[in-house]
Amino acid sequence: MSQTEIRNKKQLPSKKERHKLFGSSEPGPRTKPVEKEQMVDLQNSKQDFLFKIDTVGISNVKHPIRIPSKLTPEIQTTIGTFTFGSSITQDSKGTNMSRFTQQLDEYHQDGFAIDLTTLKKFTKEMADRLKQEDAEVEVSFPWFFERKGPASDFAGMNHADAEMKVKYHKQTGYDIEVGLTAAITTLCPCSKEISEYSAHNQRGYVSMSVRLTEDFNEQENDWKTALLEAAESNASARIHPVLKRPDEKMVTEQAYENPRFVEDVVRLVAADLYEYEFVESFKVTCRNEESIHLHDAIASLHYDKNEERN
Repeated sequence: MSQTEIRNKKQLPSKKERHKLFGSSEPGPRTKPVEKEQMVDLQNSKQDFLFKIDTVGISNVKHPIRIPSKLTPEIQTTIGTFTFGSSITQDSKGTNMSRFTQQLDEYHQDGFAIDLTTLKKFTKEMADRLKQEDAEVEVSFPWFFERKGPASDFAGMNHADAEMKVKYHKQTGYDIEVGLTAAITTLCPCSKEISEYSAHNQRGYVSMSVRLTEDFNEQENDWKTALLEAAESNASARIHPVLKRPDEKMVTEQAYENPRFVEDVVRLVAADLYEYEFVESFKVTCRNEESIHLHDAIASLHYDKNEERN
């Protein structure tokens, strides 16, 4: 650096002085306890707080997780977005929110594999840790699976958005829901019927929310694969990450041979879910991103097999 550059260099105050310039102040006197045992525990204070709270906890907790799958890759690492909660009684001020993330880290240290057996164990332990009658865990994550072109056999990765919800209560046991949103191709039946040359198609999204039976065995059934098949097999065509010309010909011709309204999709998917013995109740939604409109087309239905027994 030249002498001229040295002379022209800006002279800044020290970092401490800069902080003071922008509002920092010296620490005041410390009078409150620093040991945990001596600190006031507001959350555990007891008196009449007017109402019981159904759920209190934390949400939007992102954490790495491992996912088992029947499709390739059979073990994968992805990002889970968690919600944790429990009820609290009318005489409780609040919950101990740090215990949610504390237990999450403990499971992470052992390699947190997201399956229903593990989540059931996690939820029961959470209720015990919180000293509550119940606890619940929700986790959503992108699930990846290999998909090959129908003619060329060139492979790539697709993904669907999966979610799992486990609720535990000491009196009633477990309530388990799973869900999946998968992308599909749909071709408009009306367009095919009235057009001389072609038919418009669009990308659709099938969302399924399923309550599982108490005897569901995840070793025998991969619910992710089952829900994906229910969505894709009832579409006009499946989505592929890699399509060579022979693949594209097959996919577009298949779509033309299998036109679907959103109404058709939800009814066909519902029929498959109805036939799955491990499904107790379900809701199906289809949303098409219309290619010749600015709006989307939607349809949904729900069904509870328990109502047949009443």
